[in-house]
Amino acid sequence: MKISIFGLGYVGCVSLGCLAKNGHQLIGVDINALKVDLINQGKPTIVEKDIDQIIREGHAAGRISATQQAAEAVVASDISIICVGTPSSPQGHLNLDYIYKTAEQIGEALKGKDSFHTVVIRSTVLPGTNRKFGEVMAAVSGKERGKDFSVVSNPEFLREGTAVKDYYHPAITVIGGDHEGALEQVSSLYRDLDAPIEITAIEVAEIIKYVNNSFHALKITFANEVGNISKALGIDSHQVMELFCKDTHLNISPAYFKPGFAYGGSCLPKDLKGLVTLGHDQYVATPVLSGVHESNEYQKRTAYELIARTGKRNICFVGLSFKEGTDDLRYSPSVDLAEKLIGKGFRISIYDPNVRLSKLVGANRSFIDEHLPHLSDLIAEDLHTALAEAEVVLINHRNFDAAPHKETLAQKDAVVDLVRIPELEDLPNYSGLCW
Repeated sequence: MKISIFGLGYVGCVSLGCLAKNGHQLIGVDINALKVDLINQGKPTIVEKDIDQIIREGHAAGRISATQQAAEAVVASDISIICVGTPSSPQGHLNLDYIYKTAEQIGEALKGKDSFHTVVIRSTVLPGTNRKFGEVMAAVSGKERGKDFSVVSNPEFLREGTAVKDYYHPAITVIGGDHEGALEQVSSLYRDLDAPIEITAIEVAEIIKYVNNSFHALKITFANEVGNISKALGIDSHQVMELFCKDTHLNISPAYFKPGFAYGGSCLPKDLKGLVTLGHDQYVATPVLSGVHESNEYQKRTAYELIARTGKRNICFVGLSFKEGTDDLRYSPSVDLAEKLIGKGFRISIYDPNVRLSKLVGANRSFIDEHLPHLSDLIAEDLHTALAEAEVVLINHRNFDAAPHKETLAQKDAVVDLVRIPELEDLPNYSGLCW
């Protein structure tokens, strides 16, 4: 395939070399004459393991060249891959000037091209950039997205020092687009790689690298805070984290990675507070660990505001315990939410087959007596009755069987879902907490 690469920096140079090594015909584009000259001499524009040999071999085979003329590259290629820089401002905003300048250049070049052209954005960009990129191209070229060209988002996950290895051995290849032919065309570039290809919505592809790298930063900081506390207590922090990583059921796994309501229960709040207190007692700052509780409280406030915005006062809770399959009400975020709603004058009813006042004993009973002393007046024995009398239905448990009640729910003023029940998402009165 004939491919043009816009931007011959780190990502562009690696992409240029690796695609040429895979047998494609490459032409690089850059405003920097020095970079163009280096590529045309068979030399890389960066220092990176193995890339010098890959560029040299690709150039010698006649599969690599470079130019400063964008139109020349677009006319000579089927796909243009955008790898230009998107520097960050001190406030965290991206400078997308190079991105949109490239959109103008490609749009201008398309005026003289009759065949369909696919643009692939590899640069790290904010959600919405793909859409605007296409609008700029259409305005400049006079051509139509989906008919004459397509813009695909294909984020890169290359690390400096191992970029070539990362290119050929990715964990996953993410491709977001809205044109079936273009998606198939871009997917074909990665078919020989031993990694799954995930086709997603454009905005998902645009945000995923931010999510990945933010989590990587979180992991490093989490480990460092654990290390600082451990050192202050004379504990081997590396042994602690090695043991931590051996748990692939919960710690290093997909467990808990589902956006939803706040955490609760008798363990997570208590043990998080205990670890933060350990650090405090040793004069060790733990801003990340300390911020977890506040973030959790914010999620509770978000749920309350979602209900308050309905303007209705009669609320039915489907589920009250801190998670389905248990009667544990201790530190349940749903209890906190119910307590706040009652304090604000809302009328609530609760249906939770696992919670029966007669069965609550010990710490569980003491907790509910303190927070919801009139729970017996709020508990509904029959779900149909509880739903019938409510204006707003709040879903707290994932095991809620929505199908038998969907018609009733559709007649409510609002259905607020804190756990994501897919069967309910097509209801016109549906609101998800963070989806």
